[in-house]
Amino acid sequence: MYAAYLTLTLITALFTAIAATFYLIGHDYPKAQADIKRIPRTWVPILGAFLAAGTLGLLAGLALPLLGTLAAIGLVLYFTGALIAHLRVGSRNLTGWAVFFTTVVANLVVNLTYHW
Repeated sequence: MYAAYLTLTLITALFTAIAATFYLIGHDYPKAQADIKRIPRTWVPILGAFLAAGTLGLLAGLALPLLGTLAAIGLVLYFTGALIAHLRVGSRNLTGWAVFFTTVVANLVVNLTYHW
């Protein structure tokens, strides 16, 4: 079970770290997505900081399980908000969202199963 937990945590952290980096460096893709979803561009670095915090929390959870669990819960809530943003503007392009959401939910489930 530890191998599954470790592997999924590292994959999830990699995905969210890449996304956070794109948000934090001011890449055009997150800005375009913010425009499509009618979210102020000033929120892009804030959203990137949330992703970065989730990433760091997942990795810290390898040493402090409660922190990892809380980070996984936070990321599930983050991507639930992303779904709401998509649906609010009628966007049906949910492939990227589904990959991230499935990954963070799987991470949360494995985290809870392994630690609690």
